[in-house]
Amino acid sequence: MMTIAEAMSPQGSVLGAVFTLLLYGVLPLSVLLYVLGTPQRRAARQRAEASALAAEQAHDSGHAPAGGAAAEGEKT
Repeated sequence: MMTIAEAMSPQGSVLGAVFTLLLYGVLPLSVLLYVLGTPQRRAARQRAEASALAAEQAHDSGHAPAGGAAAEGEKT
């Protein structure tokens, strides 16, 4: 509504309306969505770290990879 009022005002302009939309609408919304998405990003990072740790432990234990493929230099 502020954007429309800016564009229709005798002292306003369409360029001013665009900046009003960006500064009062898009920017605060993007900050809010970023802050609200923090728990999902944190959980995804922890899952990725856990799977990387599990893969590293499986690799270090000397077991064959899950795909059943022979390692380089091994004969099947």
